Amino acid sequence: MVYQNAALVSSMTVRENIELPLKELSDKNDKEIDAIVDQKLELVELKDAKDKLPSELSGGMQKRVGLARALVLEPELVLFDEPTAGLDPINGKHIDDLIIQLRDKQKGHAIVVTHQMESAFAVATRMAFLDKGKIILEGTPKEFRHTDNPIVSKFLSAFADEKQAKE
Repeated sequence: MVYQNAALVSSMTVRENIELPLKELSDKNDKEIDAIVDQKLELVELKDAKDKLPSELSGGMQKRVGLARALVLEPELVLFDEPTAGLDPINGKHIDDLIIQLRDKQKGHAIVVTHQMESAFAVATRMAFLDKGKIILEGTPKEFRHTDNPIVSKFLSAFADEKQAKE
C-alpha cells in the first residue's frame, strides 16, 4: 500500500523505512536487505537520500520513498491512495511514470484511487467511477472519454474546464 501522505516513520532514515517490511516479514539477511533497499532506491531515483530523515525530504521524495517501501516485498498488487495529490506537475508526472513502470516493466498490478483525472488517464488501462458507493461506469480510458453517462460526463467536463482555465 502506498499511502497518500507516505506514512513514513519520522524517526527512521529513508533506508530504515524501506527495510522495515523486509526485517519484519522476511528471513533475508542484512546483505540481501541492503541490496534490495539499494535497488528500490535506485528505482525511485533516491539513492543519495538513504541516510536522510523524512523531514529532510520534499513531499514528492517522501511519496517515492513510500513507493520503494511498498515494493520491497515484490508484491503482485500495489494499492495507491491519491499518489499525486499535493504534488507539483513535475513530481506528479514522476509518480505516474513510476506507476506505469511498475505496471509495464515489472509486470505488477496497481489499483489507484485518485480524483486527479490527468493522472488517472495517464496510468490507467481500466477505470471505474464510484458514485454514492456504487460503480456506475467501468471501462477503458477511451470508453470514459466517450461516455454518455451524465454523472461521469459532468465530472470529466469539470476536469476539462479546470485544465483549460490553467492554460
